[in-house]
Amino acid sequence: MYAKENRQAPFTDEQIDLSIQDSLNTFTLDNKKVLVVIPDTTRSGPTGRIVRTIAGELSHKVKKLDFLVALGTHPQMPQDALLGFLGIPREELKNRFAGINFFQHAWDDEKQLMHIGTLTADEVAKISGGLLNEKIPVTINRKVNDYDAIVLAGPVFPHEVVGFSGGYKYLFPGISGPHFLHRFHWLGALITNPKINGEKDTPVRALINRAAEFLNMPVCLICYVVKEKKMHGIFAGSIDAWSAAADLSAVLNIKYTGRSYHTVISIAPSMYEDIWTAGKCMYKLEPVVENGGTLIIYAPHVREVSYTHGAQLEKIGYHTRDYFLAQMEKFADVPGGILAHSTHVKGIGTFKNGVEKPRVNVVLATGIPEEICERINLRFMDWRTIDIKQYEGRESEGVLVVHDAGEVLYRLADGTVPDIDALG
Repeated sequence: MYAKENRQAPFTDEQIDLSIQDSLNTFTLDNKKVLVVIPDTTRSGPTGRIVRTIAGELSHKVKKLDFLVALGTHPQMPQDALLGFLGIPREELKNRFAGINFFQHAWDDEKQLMHIGTLTADEVAKISGGLLNEKIPVTINRKVNDYDAIVLAGPVFPHEVVGFSGGYKYLFPGISGPHFLHRFHWLGALITNPKINGEKDTPVRALINRAAEFLNMPVCLICYVVKEKKMHGIFAGSIDAWSAAADLSAVLNIKYTGRSYHTVISIAPSMYEDIWTAGKCMYKLEPVVENGGTLIIYAPHVREVSYTHGAQLEKIGYHTRDYFLAQMEKFADVPGGILAHSTHVKGIGTFKNGVEKPRVNVVLATGIPEEICERINLRFMDWRTIDIKQYEGRESEGVLVVHDAGEVLYRLADGTVPDIDALG
């Protein structure tokens, strides 16, 4: 395994280039057809620089080199937007990137998918601790068939579904079909965000690692760690590289507080363009909100619930896990990934005698109209009435403001984790 880190200072551009080059040298890729899977715009980091370095290092050594954006269920980008994200002028496609293709995954196009294996009900039950007991087909973008090796290059952050992102998650759900991703997302929701976010060894991660075994080709990992959009570490190799990156990310991207807060204003960065992605502003701060407290997702630029799943979310609304579990027959046709997103944004809570009591009051101060907020069961606040400066610096009063929320996980220093069972 290749490993390089600096916890105190971010890498310089030159150090990033050299680290990527050294990482690639740990793999046997010469004269092979190589597909590099990279993150989309919802993950921060020097993605464009990494793409340029990989292209410069491999293009003259391999038979074929292409890039595939791991969109999961996110919508595809227009080519100009993709090139802008990567910092590639269009004219460079004809010289520096000549012969290199940039593909984007389409999770809902069956023609782009192929079946590579099936997880049996017994192994799913064993890995999930009995939370799921069903066989699950595993599908993936069929473009992988055109290559001899896959390189997964992306950041590792605390994550609400898997525990930590990165690694084989760039396969599932990055370039996979809906079948497996909906089930493991629902598994994460069953465990709950406060219990899984920031945990390295989780049942969901184990399921993803098992699914990756169905691929009969080398899968090389380049896992890097970003703090405040700057790279602080890079690890290359197999699963051990991801594990080391997760350890560093836990140090750099988990912040411990000495108290909980009755009001949290979680300010979404512009890279989150709908609630489907801006929901991370809740996921990363739920653990430090008091019981009965309020978390405000402040995102004036967000005007959509979800560009991909908006219609279904407006139909079912946002609810606690127990609300769904008590009446699953009503939601049998709703994909598990959508249910999981719904309950992750709403947070944990109870549903007894037909009454739902979320632990946290989630408020949208966004460009989404009040009537839609009411329809989806989230509170509304006019963002224009909020003066962020009036809330800042009031942590001792129980008020917390977090800028660029969504990647750093907040936890209580005493180790207390919100638990549904403790709500009574």
